[in-house]
Amino acid sequence: MSTTTSNGGVSFWWQQLGLPGVRAGLAGSLDVDVAIVGAGYTGLWTAYYLKKAQPDLRIVLLESRFAGFGASGRNGGWLTHEITGGRARYAAAHGRQATIDHQRALNQTVDEVIAVAAAEGIDADIVKGGELNVAYTPAQQARLLETAKADAEWPGVDAELLSSADSAARINVAGTLGGIWHPHCARIHPAKLVRGLADAVERAGVPIYEGTTVTEIRPGVAVTDHGTVRATHVLRTTEGFTANLRAEHRTWLPMNSSMIVTEPLSLAAWDEIGWAGRETLGDFAHVYMYAQRTADDRIAFGGRGVPYRYGSKVDTDGATQQAAIDSLTALLRRFFPAAASAGIDHAWAGVLGVPRDWSATVGLDPASGLGWAGGYVGTGVTATNLAGRTLCDLVLGRDTDLTRLPWNGHRSRRWEPEPLRWLAVQGIYALYRTADRAEFKGRPTTSPFARVAGLIAGR
Repeated sequence: MSTTTSNGGVSFWWQQLGLPGVRAGLAGSLDVDVAIVGAGYTGLWTAYYLKKAQPDLRIVLLESRFAGFGASGRNGGWLTHEITGGRARYAAAHGRQATIDHQRALNQTVDEVIAVAAAEGIDADIVKGGELNVAYTPAQQARLLETAKADAEWPGVDAELLSSADSAARINVAGTLGGIWHPHCARIHPAKLVRGLADAVERAGVPIYEGTTVTEIRPGVAVTDHGTVRATHVLRTTEGFTANLRAEHRTWLPMNSSMIVTEPLSLAAWDEIGWAGRETLGDFAHVYMYAQRTADDRIAFGGRGVPYRYGSKVDTDGATQQAAIDSLTALLRRFFPAAASAGIDHAWAGVLGVPRDWSATVGLDPASGLGWAGGYVGTGVTATNLAGRTLCDLVLGRDTDLTRLPWNGHRSRRWEPEPLRWLAVQGIYALYRTADRAEFKGRPTTSPFARVAGLIAGR
């Protein structure tokens, strides 16, 4: 059993591969067709598809640290079809068919990522085992049944309601009362995917300037600490780090999420847990968790630690708080008694972008040439690819099925100034935790504390 937990170092995923050497920075001012700010999944996918579609385009990627430093190299590894913010918002604003189209586009995107990884020789430990979400309290089970009923009304969701026995046969979570599984999800190794994608973009002829911080974005210009890049189109793909741009400080809230990973488990432990299908795993708690069985037979297990830092501050090295490590470890061991003696090898954290209405967005203003994508609220591994393909079509002036999806051009209002947003986020998660505790103690219905938190959050 491991007795020492490494903390930070960007993420376990990057530590497993070894942190990459930083590519050369911008050497001075230059003129290009497209400047992409941020070399995470969104920026890399956008560059990839643009260069494939029009090889003579002059494209540059500008990255303050290294490609995949942010959420792209730290996430839980869920390549899933979830609509950020939920189907109801899209249906209310754009109608039922537009929402169905969006769901089907995300389903197809899961397979698109898998296909590109294969075509580019990217071994990212991909296994398409679907997604399983479980309930282990009566209140969670009630929400699960409500979700299953709603899912059944939408083509493309393809969710299957499972009994407690059938759910536990997939993944034996202690106390499982029921589960929902759908096929449109794959487990991935986040850093392997982003590293391979960056290499593919470079092979296509797109330079990635790392260690180059963009301080200002305005029409036709990205100002950096190494020079000014002039471009017909400037695309902002900075996700959780968007708050570092002064003009965008309140656009998206940088929400923190933490993860731990066990040492490799024994065959006996896996015999008890199951998880042979390599499904991703979530639950119906209000402060929800997310997990995967890694390619080397660990459990990677995540959830909220300290959800938000005052002033929209973002981390520098991925370290998380000891309290977050302790709470995630306790929850993991409650889920999986067979893993109770397994050591926790690594812990880390990262930020994700949260719009005020919790709905992701992509868009391009033709008049200014400014584009954007993000606000994925933790469901971006798939949505980033869809966003990259959509930005490609928008930059090239194409009217396509992708540019007609309902998230194109979506705008949400800005977050409140401090200290209001800090107080709101602290209050929201305090209420959610109180609700989860009450429900775990036996409350049979959703706690009113959770309903109040949802109203404050705007969810």
